Amino acid sequence: MSRIEVTSGMFSQVERKPSLKAPIVMSFVAIVSLVFFGILGPTSVVHFQITEANALVSIPDLNLPSNSLGIWASVVLLLLTAASFWFGIARKFVPRVLVIVFGLTAIVALLGWIAAGADVPVGFLLGNTLVLALPIILGGMGGIMSERVGVVNIAIEGQLLTGAFVASVVGSITNNLWVGLIAAMIAAALLSTVLASLAIKYLVDQIIIGVLLNVLVIGVTNFLYSQVISQDNANLNFPGTFDRIPIPLLSQLPVIGDAFFNQGATVYLTFLLVPALWFILFRTKLGLRARAVGEHPLAADTVGINVAKTRFWWVTLGGAVAGLGGAAITIGNVGAFGREMTGGQGFIALAVVILGRWQPIYVSISALLFGFAIILRIWANQINPVIPVDFITMVPYLVTLIAVAGFAGRVRGPAASGKPYEKN
Repeated sequence: MSRIEVTSGMFSQVERKPSLKAPIVMSFVAIVSLVFFGILGPTSVVHFQITEANALVSIPDLNLPSNSLGIWASVVLLLLTAASFWFGIARKFVPRVLVIVFGLTAIVALLGWIAAGADVPVGFLLGNTLVLALPIILGGMGGIMSERVGVVNIAIEGQLLTGAFVASVVGSITNNLWVGLIAAMIAAALLSTVLASLAIKYLVDQIIIGVLLNVLVIGVTNFLYSQVISQDNANLNFPGTFDRIPIPLLSQLPVIGDAFFNQGATVYLTFLLVPALWFILFRTKLGLRARAVGEHPLAADTVGINVAKTRFWWVTLGGAVAGLGGAAITIGNVGAFGREMTGGQGFIALAVVILGRWQPIYVSISALLFGFAIILRIWANQINPVIPVDFITMVPYLVTLIAVAGFAGRVRGPAASGKPYEKN
């Protein structure tokens, strides 16, 4: 059945019909897990290190034969699949919580298969997943802010790269990481004003602008890096990173304590920014106006909302948020700038915006999958070099494709996204 969604004070028909696509995909994953991770899986014991040494409560490590873990995990996957079929047959949507639990269980089975005969440092994997996902999360937040007001932001890659470059250089010159972070946000915001001005005032195609800005930033940063930065790396490209700040008590919680509450400033800023953006978008008049502009700019204009001004400022501020994501790469993690070091994370951010249905919380959860992909590739190559690295690298992206096809379904973004508006 179709659902009527109230958006920005207007009624819009959203075609979302429950189907059996998600249960079919889940059954395929469950069967693959049962066969390859369980029945045919290795018999070596895998050790899950649950708690860190400084945890308030110590949880014993989990030691299980890899194939036994695969079988038990697959049983859970099959039960969740059966529940999803029940929802599908009853013409109801599969709850997102069920999908998330299914994904986490599948990851446990995968880890057990990869780490047969070795240790799985749960805290280490969680902490690095979060840190490596930050640029994608923040790039996704910038994408949400742009697209919610009707401007497609293809330039997230360029904004991330700008933020990474400026944060490293300014942080090195001033010897102050906070100054570098602020400068990164300002530089990326200025880049966004180019996108906003050309798209809103001159009605230039938004996709073309975004692509050109990405190419421009890559060219400029490569030129400056090779001709200027590399000549004096010690003074221009060695800012260091933010120190870890353990939060009392919370950092000593088992499993999540050290991973989530013993991090640097960029992580804590992200913890504040994501729920704040959700609250502004869906619980304030400011967010209501922004969504109205992205859904029906003519109607918004009719009730007195300045469409051009609203779009301009949301796109500009979205660029600043993406610039923070770029700073998270250099002064938040790596400690120096490298040529084209964003590696397409801006385009991945565009994908997670769609997968997360333009909702900050779901976009952040989707982005964590890619952070996990990066640390999984590094960790798996160290403990089990027999498994091809390319296969390990491929798995999370394959899972994302499955998620988009099987779970995201036919999504509908903001109705006016990508459509220029000219006031009569």
